[in-house]
Amino acid sequence: MRHFAIAALAALSLSACNMGSSEPTLATDGVTDAMLAAGNGEEWLTYGGDYDERRFSPLTQINVENVGELGLAWSADLDTARGQEATPLMHDGVLYITTAWSKVKAYDAKTGALKWEYDPEVPRSKLVEVCCDAVNRGIALYGDKAYVATLDGRLVALDQKTGAVVWDKLTIPEGSKMAITGAPRIVKGRVLIGSAGAEYFTRGYLAAFDAQTGNELWRFHTVPGNPADGFENDAMEQAAKTWSGEWWKLGGGGTVWDSITYDPRTDLVYFGTANAEPWNPAYRNTDGAGDSLYTASIVAVRPDTGEYVWHFQETPEDRWDFDSNQQITVTDLTIDGETRHVVMHAPKNGFFYVLDAATGEFISGKPFVDGINWASGLDPVTGKPNVNPEAKYELTGQPFVGVPGAVGAHSWSPMSYSPDTGLVYIPTNNTPQYYAHDPDWEPGETGFQLGIDVSGGAIPADQAIRDATKAALNGALVAFDPVAGEVRWKVPQSSPTNGGTLATAGNLVFQGTSTGQFKAFTADTGQELWSFATQTGVLAAPITYAIDGEQYVAVLVGWGGVWDVSAGALGGGITPNVSRLLVFKLGATGELPPLKPTPALVLDPPAPEGAPEQVALGAKLYANSCSVCHGVSAVAGSLNPDLRHSASLGKKDLWQQVVHDGLLAENGMVAWNKQFSREEIEAIRLYVLKRANEDVALEAKARVARR
Repeated sequence: MRHFAIAALAALSLSACNMGSSEPTLATDGVTDAMLAAGNGEEWLTYGGDYDERRFSPLTQINVENVGELGLAWSADLDTARGQEATPLMHDGVLYITTAWSKVKAYDAKTGALKWEYDPEVPRSKLVEVCCDAVNRGIALYGDKAYVATLDGRLVALDQKTGAVVWDKLTIPEGSKMAITGAPRIVKGRVLIGSAGAEYFTRGYLAAFDAQTGNELWRFHTVPGNPADGFENDAMEQAAKTWSGEWWKLGGGGTVWDSITYDPRTDLVYFGTANAEPWNPAYRNTDGAGDSLYTASIVAVRPDTGEYVWHFQETPEDRWDFDSNQQITVTDLTIDGETRHVVMHAPKNGFFYVLDAATGEFISGKPFVDGINWASGLDPVTGKPNVNPEAKYELTGQPFVGVPGAVGAHSWSPMSYSPDTGLVYIPTNNTPQYYAHDPDWEPGETGFQLGIDVSGGAIPADQAIRDATKAALNGALVAFDPVAGEVRWKVPQSSPTNGGTLATAGNLVFQGTSTGQFKAFTADTGQELWSFATQTGVLAAPITYAIDGEQYVAVLVGWGGVWDVSAGALGGGITPNVSRLLVFKLGATGELPPLKPTPALVLDPPAPEGAPEQVALGAKLYANSCSVCHGVSAVAGSLNPDLRHSASLGKKDLWQQVVHDGLLAENGMVAWNKQFSREEIEAIRLYVLKRANEDVALEAKARVARR
């Protein structure tokens, strides 16, 4: 493992680029640094509940004895029918949320009365540059301002009382294909934010902005740029030794799209980085193997300057999209009789890491899910994975079905940690992924740029195979002991990508499910105690707060995200999108309005046409580009159009106007003429036409079987 401890780099002067010359002004009124650090439970002031990102509340009014009396206090319908992933914040009796498309709303936290709302008016065409829905995970509060990072790359400061814009700054490079889906964090008067987009030829970074003015103070890049331009700092020069070829021409990836944690004890900011870009190492390390630092890593920097301190790479030379952007939690653990100040991490790759918070030293790494096949385990001293040779698909020339897959054993859905039980509560996924080297791949301009061919993973029009596929794709709520390195209890779930978790001193764990339930479990044993039907899948993590002596639990609900846009229809049991904010308290008796039935679409395509070689080409192109939004095997989820039902499917010219020319760009369907020729776009139409007719035949066969 390429791990550099502090002592090894003490002699190096590692400075970040673009450092500001002035210190930001600290807040003395409103939300202060001391309040953010305290996390006392009455309010929920920052994304993870406190600086440690434990998502643990000391409130006990709602507990194992009375949680069955929990009822709906109030709800608010939202105006965005996309995935809802935000963690609400509560301060001074006001509940703040973000919704899809980076909108912000403020409610009276006790009554649900809307106080104000803000729409940054993100262009819908931006959706093509976002891997996993138009989501946003929340705001930050500091002083008298609320901060939201928008999908199109802006950081906006709003007045907490009115929602009026105080300042609005573009944070991503002008014209880049980056986006922002994560929540900002506040550290000593600085707003920290990165970006998403490690599938689109981008160069990742974490940046700090003055909370009062929005001026950029520093920016730490996560991958090195062109050596001919010189390196911004010694950290980039060190990282360049782990790349080969002309990697910078393809960006490098390593985006910081979610996890950012500040630890006052060490005065360090820890953040996770995404996959290297392209996924396939054959196209980025063309002169030989290399670990591709600092991708798929945890990196620690100084919050005042962005100065590099240490890193730990969890997945060297990542070729499976094993982002390390998942929540980073700081705590003290007693290990071998010694108190250790540690960071804990459960990334996509399936291993739970415990590292020394001051130095990044590897302490332990154990699997938190079953079936991992890309590596046989981790080296007990270095933490470096023992990669199975067959997992290196670009070297074997053979397809590899990886477990976990690109969705990850644990993705962005936040975990929680209870100091009372000593357990970490992790939303886990079981979603294998088909990987294969694509010898014909060339860099393009639109959509994912991965260098792999996933078309061999398409699901045929065979009901038995589809049923088996659905059964194999699932998830679980896992309670993991970070000291013993083992699962203490597990609640199986019928579908992946369930909601984030909240742990409380009432010996409770709250979690929503993708199939439409919000549940409470005993934190020590995992016994289900309470459930509420949400009418829609739950992705977001809940919070709890107290007003006038009453404890509330709040959660955003609304299905969407990566599983819907890529493979939702194959997951089984997914409810429609009904986007709402739900707030509960003991003794409340509120009810949701009846769920409106969704009209069934009749599949009635034109007759199939086209030569077999055209359809085969279309199958490959569709799988590697179109399936990202419109679903595996042309079977869409609930958010994006199902192309088997498209009015343009039998109209060759109209199909070209939409796909090639961008007729529906304002709806998010931009022109693909920089990626595909007209002949290739026609091949995609012919493939979808074939798939639609296959499914008509499958439906007819099922009707006959039911008679």
